[in-house]
Amino acid sequence: MNANVFLDRRGVWAFGLGCVAVTIGVLLHIPMFWMGKDMGFRLAGMPMDPGMIFGMFLIVAGIGIAAYGLLPQRVTQQIENASRISVHAPEDAPLGAAHWGLMAVLVVALVIDVMKPASLGFVMPGMVKEYGVPKATAALVPFFALIGTVTGSILWGIIADIYGRKASILLSAVVFVGTSICGAMPSLEWNIGMCFLMGAGAGGMLPVTYALLAETMPSKHRGWALVLVGGLGAVGGYFAASGFSAVLVPTFSWRILWLINLPTGLILILMGGLIPESAKFLLSRGRREEAVKMMARFGTRSSVLGEGEEDPEDVFVHGHHDGPQPKLWTAGLIGKTAALSIAAISWGLINFGLLLWLPNALVEQGYDMGTSSKLLAESSLIAFPTVFLCALMYSRWSTKWSLVTLVAVTLGGLLWILLLETKLGGSPVFPVALLIVGSNGLLAILLPFTSECYPLKVRGRATGWVAACTKGGGVLAQSLSITALVPPLGIAALMIMAPIAVALFLIVRYGTETRGLDLRDLEKQKQAA
Repeated sequence: MNANVFLDRRGVWAFGLGCVAVTIGVLLHIPMFWMGKDMGFRLAGMPMDPGMIFGMFLIVAGIGIAAYGLLPQRVTQQIENASRISVHAPEDAPLGAAHWGLMAVLVVALVIDVMKPASLGFVMPGMVKEYGVPKATAALVPFFALIGTVTGSILWGIIADIYGRKASILLSAVVFVGTSICGAMPSLEWNIGMCFLMGAGAGGMLPVTYALLAETMPSKHRGWALVLVGGLGAVGGYFAASGFSAVLVPTFSWRILWLINLPTGLILILMGGLIPESAKFLLSRGRREEAVKMMARFGTRSSVLGEGEEDPEDVFVHGHHDGPQPKLWTAGLIGKTAALSIAAISWGLINFGLLLWLPNALVEQGYDMGTSSKLLAESSLIAFPTVFLCALMYSRWSTKWSLVTLVAVTLGGLLWILLLETKLGGSPVFPVALLIVGSNGLLAILLPFTSECYPLKVRGRATGWVAACTKGGGVLAQSLSITALVPPLGIAALMIMAPIAVALFLIVRYGTETRGLDLRDLEKQKQAA
């Protein structure tokens, strides 16, 4: 028997055993949750029984066993092999059923992924009420969840290089399943710790998804594919979170939004068979037959790099570069970097601030939690079809002006939220829908646009910097929460309008049009300039 086949089978059994252990560990927490049904599922202050403690041990052990099953052998040799391999799709390669199928699967994966942090806003009112703590104290939950996403963005990038794209997604799903025990935690402190782990699991999914798409999509289709998949995942995740909140929370309390991590995480694990592994990863492990089949499905080609030669696709995905110092703030790039950075920070303030504060703000305005969740779900549903329009605009009209349009729509949504707060905006459904349309479209376009309009040697670093700025805006927003300095919703909208307006002006002034040009053509233009 081939040694690689034996090791892979051993890995499958170890991964399966780890998944079973984590699932049993979570199920051992369900009796605790159900014991509170006659008290509105209030568990605050109740002691954890021996079954829960043993379940936590099983979860930790199960995640470790699953990671061991996914970890390839001879990692150092594999990384060295990967550095000499280039896998790419020809510029004019057609889209086939495999490409569309992969996009559909990754949309579902991102919906499940985005739903986790999006649920934070819907659990806050219930947590404040049940634990009897100030909102500033409860805000530690989303704050540490957001810190977890920053950690996960870095960690999962490393894991994706060692484990492979598919394996990192599967390990993320196992972590999701384990963190569902937040729904049975009797103390706020345990919720804070588990939400950090949930954020760590969720933080790396989007970069890994982008990496997998970038390695399988023809370059002329890559931009709109990233916009479409990222946008549908973001809007779908927020819709799923608000929908589950509207349907389930009135009956099962806020805790159910954590417990549904169990079935959704298991769905993601079962979908693993539909997610292909990177051909580059397979080739580096010596699994050439599988890699050839993979490349035949997606129309990609492989080549061996010469001494000192660098893979342009690897630069796009991972940000390899020459030179010790970043060059994002040189005279020729400072305007563009400032524009995209401010737009990213503003998005973080909206997504991890305003939209998380919104459910509680609606409750304070007299809406019950079920009604406010329904309003937000309706807003997300209205926003859903506009993602297709964003992808169409980006691929057929203009990359630069598509981004400008979405920034302007976001600005309009903030203005309408301000009017809503002053009682001039009418129903909250449409202003919230406009804000969700603008902010999710902004994020869906921002990272692909960033990756396309920077020189090759700093392209990866620029994309990573802008992605980090989105998290930085969220950390700033949650810092206001934990210091009890959250302004009223209208004032918050007014404050965010200022940097959004600055970003709009700077993108119009310094943005680069990239539609219809190959990344290498863009590089030649920049060098000529």
